[in-house]
Amino acid sequence: MFGIELTVIVIAILAIVFISQGIKMVPQGYMWTVERFGKYTKTLQPGLHFIWPFIDSIGFKQNIMEQVLDIDPQEVISSDNAMVTTDAVCFYQVLDPVKASYEVNDLPRAMQNLVMTNIRAVLGSMELDAMLSNRDAINASLLGKVDEATDPWGLKVTRIEIKDISPPADLVESMANQMKAERDKRASILTAEGEKQASIEVALGEKQAAILKAEGAREAAFKEAEARERLAQAEARATAMVSKAISEGNGQAINYFVAQKYIDALTAIGQSENSKVVMMPLEASGVIGSVAGINDLLKEMKTP
Repeated sequence: MFGIELTVIVIAILAIVFISQGIKMVPQGYMWTVERFGKYTKTLQPGLHFIWPFIDSIGFKQNIMEQVLDIDPQEVISSDNAMVTTDAVCFYQVLDPVKASYEVNDLPRAMQNLVMTNIRAVLGSMELDAMLSNRDAINASLLGKVDEATDPWGLKVTRIEIKDISPPADLVESMANQMKAERDKRASILTAEGEKQASIEVALGEKQAAILKAEGAREAAFKEAEARERLAQAEARATAMVSKAISEGNGQAINYFVAQKYIDALTAIGQSENSKVVMMPLEASGVIGSVAGINDLLKEMKTP
């Protein structure tokens, strides 16, 4: 009786172990491969599954979610012999867990080496200036090359991002000095252009002022000439009138010319800077006084 109970207990324990070994629960986001005696037989989807214990076994547990792989920093020599240090990150997803399990050994390490090799190939064919200014083009080129190379592994590379491209410290200093020189050059050019424009504006202003001054002088000369012409015409008319009066027998008319000479001489003496006392004969004052009479004479001659 005791032997029968012991047998039942052993069978129950073996059944529990057998069932526990055969029940498999695959979590969401994963796919497991099943191997029978070391050979792939099927793939388990997320959920609860049963396999034959001791006959079937789980081969690989593949993560089918998008994964991030940090690429180790490495030094790259550009086509113009500049040494730079690069740092990148790769995003990929397993689409075929069978290929990812049996077509490549150590998938993360293989991805790491593949991406680093392509980074050296792409950046090594570019000059330093192109590296620093064409980050998007570099990412696109790397993505195309790596995605094509990993297709036999059942992977889909979604993104490759170059996080940093760091030239050596001495090269960075040289680039900073070059940029400073370029900025100083542009500033000097702008300053020279400003001074040139200012000189042009000053020259134009001086030219305009000279033109206005010349026009003013010409206008003044014209006015002065016109005044002289009118004065000469007036003197000519006065002389003609006095001459006519003399011819008609008016003896006092001759005093007009004498008085005019006296007046001109006195004007010149008065304009002199030296103080002078002028002694005039009585005849001169009489002659000058006769100018008023001559003036009346001229008025009478003008009156018809």
